Amino acid sequence: MSIMNKLKKNSKLDSEILTQSKYYGKKDQAPTDVPMLNAALTGSVDGGLSPGVTILAGPSKHFKTNFALKLAAAYMKKHPEAAMLFYDSEFGSPQSYFDMMGIDMGRVLHTPITDLEELKFDITSQLQNLEKGDKVVIVVDSLGQLASKKEVDDALAEKSTVDMTRAKVMKALFRMINPHLNMKDIPFLGIAHTYDTQETYSKKVVSGGTGLYFAADDIWIMGRRQNKVDTSIVGYDFVINVEKSRYVREKSIIPISVTWEGGIDQYSGLLDVAIAGQFVEKLPAGWYRKVDQETGEIEEKKYRAKDLDAEYWDKIVANQKFKDFVESCFKQGANSTIEVVSADEIE
Repeated sequence: MSIMNKLKKNSKLDSEILTQSKYYGKKDQAPTDVPMLNAALTGSVDGGLSPGVTILAGPSKHFKTNFALKLAAAYMKKHPEAAMLFYDSEFGSPQSYFDMMGIDMGRVLHTPITDLEELKFDITSQLQNLEKGDKVVIVVDSLGQLASKKEVDDALAEKSTVDMTRAKVMKALFRMINPHLNMKDIPFLGIAHTYDTQETYSKKVVSGGTGLYFAADDIWIMGRRQNKVDTSIVGYDFVINVEKSRYVREKSIIPISVTWEGGIDQYSGLLDVAIAGQFVEKLPAGWYRKVDQETGEIEEKKYRAKDLDAEYWDKIVANQKFKDFVESCFKQGANSTIEVVSADEIE
């Protein structure tokens, strides 16, 4: 008997040789219909939501819940039998949010929660009773708004002492659920808040303690900048700052445009990348020229950004050279030094 087989036989756990382990290898990914949202998740326009913890953090009105629902909807579209566990402490997600993302609310289990302990007890119970192969996506809206039970009890007892337990409870929560999420291939999407540090050059940090940072596979800190037509604000570019990722180069910046009328622009973010990769030529005064993807020749005709239509972008996204360029810019381990998007004017 080889030493590997002897070790496997001696183990009382579900041990396998690494090359044969069902917990390693390529993870299931659920792609969205927004190529640059996929790039923010995996560094590839063909990627998508993976199992594990994804945290979307930022100030109020930064589209965090909608992005979480967009990612959850992609998972539920890929797996028609899937259900969503929706833990709700903010009650700020009307039916229109679910309808906008194409989520069947009959496949959503809505669970109101008032404190972290309630979340910990219920989500641990749910995960204990799920098996690998059960298709479930978990959304918590929000972690940032949840008090600890001690904080609530102190208020009821009219105590004004500062609660020092919340960060510990948060860390314990993720210690308990993280193995289940990864071993059972379950995506977890959590909404969190941020605060500004008191350094000379302040930066945004996710609130809730180090537990979130240690547990998360991906952390997005959301910014935004105004999207204007002439002088009128028609929406926002919600800017994904990749704070932490297993797949994407940290500190990558990816804008996703959302307008009042059209919602999420499916092709947002692509123009920035196409210009950086010389797939589109940028001219002064908001004009652009197309570059022929076969010959490299630049067309004489000028276009406005709005005239680069879905047919054009679908062709660009399907181009293997463009896919490779996106990965060279955003995928972890890539050597590119190209800055696709500037952090200027991001709120």
